[in-house]
Amino acid sequence: MSHTTDTTSPRPLPLLMVPLRRCGSHALRLRLNVSPAFHSPYPLHIVDFMPLVPLYGDLADDGAYRQLVKDVVGLQAAIMVKWPGVHFDADEIFEALRHTPRSVHRIVWELLLRSGEQHGASVVMDKSLDSIHYAPELMALYPQMRFLNVVRDPRAQVASMNRAIIHDFDTTLNAQAWVRAHSAGRALAASHPDRVLTIRYEDFLSDQESILRRVCQFIGLEFLPAMLDIGASQEARELSSMSALWESNCFAPIAANKDKFKSQLTLHEIETIETLAREHMQHYGYEPMTPAHAPLPDAAVLEQCRAQSARLRHLAWEQLRLNAPGDYAARRVRAEYLERVHQRLLAHSPDQTSLEPAA
Repeated sequence: MSHTTDTTSPRPLPLLMVPLRRCGSHALRLRLNVSPAFHSPYPLHIVDFMPLVPLYGDLADDGAYRQLVKDVVGLQAAIMVKWPGVHFDADEIFEALRHTPRSVHRIVWELLLRSGEQHGASVVMDKSLDSIHYAPELMALYPQMRFLNVVRDPRAQVASMNRAIIHDFDTTLNAQAWVRAHSAGRALAASHPDRVLTIRYEDFLSDQESILRRVCQFIGLEFLPAMLDIGASQEARELSSMSALWESNCFAPIAANKDKFKSQLTLHEIETIETLAREHMQHYGYEPMTPAHAPLPDAAVLEQCRAQSARLRHLAWEQLRLNAPGDYAARRVRAEYLERVHQRLLAHSPDQTSLEPAA
């Protein structure tokens, strides 16, 4: 996509949703996307690309950075939900960025901001929630960046994560990921309170309008009543048909579902989550169901968890191939693209190990 910077107009406000997927993030994104001033295409989830970045070597080298730009543009082309109406010229983007601070995040956000500018947006949001772990670098690159910190009951979120091919297939591992993500989110909110808005997904379930108005006020966006009519969103209907993970996104959220975890997790799993996330649960107002004194997992237990999760992940890919071939094929395009890039880079770094396929 050709691009000419208008120096008289500010670029859209960058907004990053954090800190962990399966928090109801699509529900929020789709409703905000109703506004023509808001632009949030399907996320790149650059976290899956990050293990490759060291293999490019010194990004001060024009050849290395040009290749990184090309590969990030290629990743954008390989995602399962295409960005509407945009095409990027990697060489042109490299030339535009070559004299700015060099970073994979700089490339990602250049794509997002250009897409937003083409759509006339004043706010551009990336729903790559895992990028919470790169918040300091992002704030240095974009001093005006804001963060939408979405909190969900860890028991409900882990129960959802356990069934999603994008996460581990183990309660303990996913509970640990929840704690790491929300530790980072809380630290960011504490150190930069003016740049972070924290909302609870359960509060959104009980009063969508109130939460959406808060978000809009935080980013200088006009609230539109149409945001509440998700059934009228073509994007929501299309997304819900693409994957079992997203099939509920064209309907109003069901408040009673916030307690579904009680039938999806064993009492032992619930206590494990409550033990690991106890302090965060107290901070965010989630009442425990157990004494929250489960034994903390040691190295041997974690190794067993990882081995079991790997077996279940392999099975999940096979089940997805058999039961949802369209979803499988779309996810494999991205996973295989990442593996091809990795294998090409390995030719120069043969000591590196192979990546697991990313969903």
